Amino acid sequence: MKNVRTPLYLAFGLAMAVMPQFLNMYWVDVLNNVGLYAILALSLNLILGHAGLFHMGHAAFYAVGAYTTAVLNTTYHIPILWLLPVSGVLAALFAVVVARPIIHLRGDYLLIVTIGIVEIVRIALINNVFGLTGGANGIFGISRPELFGLKIRRPHEFYYYIWMFAAVTVYLFHRLENSRFGRALNYIKEDEVAAQGSGINTAHYKLIAFVIGAFWAGMAGNIFASKMTIISPESFSFWESVILFTIVILGGSGSIRGVILGSFLIIGLPELFRGFASARMLVFGAAMMAMMVFRTEGILPPLPRVYPLDKLIKGGRA
Repeated sequence: MKNVRTPLYLAFGLAMAVMPQFLNMYWVDVLNNVGLYAILALSLNLILGHAGLFHMGHAAFYAVGAYTTAVLNTTYHIPILWLLPVSGVLAALFAVVVARPIIHLRGDYLLIVTIGIVEIVRIALINNVFGLTGGANGIFGISRPELFGLKIRRPHEFYYYIWMFAAVTVYLFHRLENSRFGRALNYIKEDEVAAQGSGINTAHYKLIAFVIGAFWAGMAGNIFASKMTIISPESFSFWESVILFTIVILGGSGSIRGVILGSFLIIGLPELFRGFASARMLVFGAAMMAMMVFRTEGILPPLPRVYPLDKLIKGGRA
């Protein structure tokens, strides 16, 4: 099966590489948005899909990364690419502060608290925290990223910037998924009590999942801020978290390929029906309801884990 999937992935990568040459600027920008949401959804997938934590406040980490970039770039003129890891680190620190007290919550209780977090962040931004966030008007004049002396400005240039970052995200999260850490998260998702009984520090692993997901969302916020050159609190509303949650659940919770497909369906597909604006959301909502009834695991659920027998025997002898 792996030998069959590899050519398909290569063909998809090749198609994505040449696609901008056949599209106008509008559709390239649509694909840029798809790529950005794919990065964000993959970071949420680690928390929701692998650890099984009902987290609907991911836009808060996204906002912290974007505003960190905007404030430091416009105030101190620090290059955008230098701020990429800085945005991720500050978003991760924010995740530690807000997630540590609530990490013991489960299910609907955690969901409600995370909804409150994203709303608190949005309201704080509107009220111009420490006089840095610009209030409801946001922050203007954010610089473009510059790579090897070339400033990235046009949609076609941002396309390769965003999708190269998405490719790195897929690679790293795939490695993480198949690591000991990834396996521990799946144990927690399937049966937290049994995972605790097996010696897994569930609170520790769940907190790390939050931190890693927030770090990646913060870097996505950096990309968004440099792409738009202007940000405001309304760009990080609860609705953004709903979209990300829907992408992960509809595409396939815990599945990287499902999240990528979900990003295309949720972000890209509605643009094809923009001419039917009055009915497109009705049709789209009906399709989602049908999916939740007839395919609850998502369109492309994660593949079952397969462990070679010889490794299991060696592990047992060890």
